[in-house]
Amino acid sequence: EENTQLEIEQLANDYPVWVSDVTDLNSAMAMINGVAEICGSDASNIKEQIKTGFEALKPASTLLKTLYLIWRKPFMAAGSDTFINDMMQRCGFENCTSQLRYPELNLDEISNLKPDLILLSSEPYPFKESHMNELQEAVPTAKIKLVDGELFSWYGSRMMKAPSYLSDLIESINK
Repeated sequence: EENTQLEIEQLANDYPVWVSDVTDLNSAMAMINGVAEICGSDASNIKEQIKTGFEALKPASTLLKTLYLIWRKPFMAAGSDTFINDMMQRCGFENCTSQLRYPELNLDEISNLKPDLILLSSEPYPFKESHMNELQEAVPTAKIKLVDGELFSWYGSRMMKAPSYLSDLIESINK
């Protein structure tokens, strides 16, 4: 047992572990800095493209009460302390749920939230048009859109593509 503990400590010294807790654009940029530093590389080009893109992003003309769903059976939403929530806010979408992380919801709870907009993510659960119909019955007044989950939730270099995608989404919703 003593040898095993020494082996574990040696492995920890030989193989450092990177841990991040990304919940918004600022912490995502800090993560990029940290990974670049560990790798001995310069991420200034990536960071500048991300910063410039998000500075140019214009939020929706009207604040939209929005529910972003990531899973079905049970329905799960992006809560208030997630990277997705930060992306929503930057788009001018007010999160319908103030619950933390990824709360489970049923159709009645979704209906009671009275969202103006429901965003159905392409991942981790691949929502399809049939799911749009199910939710439209529960919330007939809501606008429902299928969205690219990677561009809402994957932080890192993928964020260089996000502002353009989000801008196009906002434009399609403003119509």
